[in-house]
Amino acid sequence: MTVTLDRSALTRNVHLTFRANMGVGRHGWLRLTPAYGVRLVRERLGTLEPGSVVTDPFSGTGTTPLAAAELGHIGQSVDVNPFLIWLGTVKTAHYSNAVLLATADTARAVLSDARRYEQDNDLWQPNLFKIDKWWSSGALHALKALRRSIDDKSGQVRDLLEIALCRSLISCSNAAFNHQSMSFKDVSGESVLFDIDDAERTFERFESEVAMLIDSAQFDLLGSASVFEGDSRSGVERLKLADLVLTSPPYVNRMSYIRELRPYMYWLRYLDQASDAGDLDWRAIGGTWGTATSKLNSWVPETETPIDGPMAAVCELIRRDGGKNGPLLATYVHKYHHDMWQHFQAITPQVKVGGRVSYIIGNSTFYKHEVPAHEWYAEMLCALDYRDVTIQVIRKRNSNKALFEYEVSGRKV
Repeated sequence: MTVTLDRSALTRNVHLTFRANMGVGRHGWLRLTPAYGVRLVRERLGTLEPGSVVTDPFSGTGTTPLAAAELGHIGQSVDVNPFLIWLGTVKTAHYSNAVLLATADTARAVLSDARRYEQDNDLWQPNLFKIDKWWSSGALHALKALRRSIDDKSGQVRDLLEIALCRSLISCSNAAFNHQSMSFKDVSGESVLFDIDDAERTFERFESEVAMLIDSAQFDLLGSASVFEGDSRSGVERLKLADLVLTSPPYVNRMSYIRELRPYMYWLRYLDQASDAGDLDWRAIGGTWGTATSKLNSWVPETETPIDGPMAAVCELIRRDGGKNGPLLATYVHKYHHDMWQHFQAITPQVKVGGRVSYIIGNSTFYKHEVPAHEWYAEMLCALDYRDVTIQVIRKRNSNKALFEYEVSGRKV
């Protein structure tokens, strides 16, 4: 196993993160803060033969399958989240000129229809906790009217309009995304009265978002991509054998993707109750949102892993120094790597002999104790007889001098 750790030469390489995706055609359609950058993905795909099969078993927003299709490869990915499956499918679809023209025409009709609704109309709104914290009354009315007007549309036209709705509801919200995790702007003291100008600004935003989507969707993909529903620990058997597995799994840092995706998932009706979010987060590796936390308290491992020894030592330190949360977080670290071991076992038969795997992953710290996920990934790959297993530092992640992003790669023999 080769380890390359020239940390002193690194800065926070923003061009290798999700920020590099913004404005890059379809890659910028919807955001997810922890997503890795398209530039990094394209660099890794650049050495492949045309028509290669590229697998991402943690699809997320579809960066890998989309980049593969753009470069003439066959992209395929799986995810447990139905919203992300939909999003990846929409981003990697082929759109005819007829569909794009119909989208423009339908968007005009949707806007005309939405503007006719009065404030007191009985319009559906998502069951999002404290929804008035997210949007002003004017913006909320406009979003509800747009939602109603899109509801009777179908097919790819509806898909594109719903992407525009998602982009609009974020851009006009009080949510702030200038940190790793979503927070809210301070709107205390502001008027809560209905503002017709606020509603009109939301309609105008939707109109501009549709135009942007049409503009980027007209550039067709050289290859193809498919996004399937599946669990990366057990639901990858339907995938074609891969020349390259390229992915960025959830980091071992309790970052909840469900929490970040809530506004989209509620407005598109993938979520209705808070418990739905917790149940879905529990199914995902690394999820601890809502009810997933209580379920973690009673979790017990199903199998041993090749890293049980060093992992037990780190978990004991976390348990000792973490106060009342120590036992829960120690279990979280254990379950995360237990699940990743199940994933590595499941994905290995889906890699061609001579094919490569590449995992973009970050380490983490709990109570000043490092959880070296990159090293443990490498050990698990070695246990499965991968060759040329290497660890390379990609970038420094934030102001915490101990946190980095790594690429862990290997070749199947």
